[in-house]
Amino acid sequence: MNADPALLRAALVGYENRLAHINEAIVEIRNALAQTGDPAPAPPRVKRKLSRAARARIAAAQKRRWAEYKKSKGKP
Repeated sequence: MNADPALLRAALVGYENRLAHINEAIVEIRNALAQTGDPAPAPPRVKRKLSRAARARIAAAQKRRWAEYKKSKGKP
């Protein structure tokens, strides 16, 4: 890139100024959240495990549904 160094320095100063304003806004928002007493986030959900029998029942039910669907469409 063949840009004028003075132009690049000016752009850098401008971007640093914008960054300072953004950081100030972030601090203000965090302080406002802390003052509202925002409750802690909910704990992550625990993935439930299905028993082998439950999985078999679900699979059988799905096979029955597919069989009915294919039968209604006239497929073998």
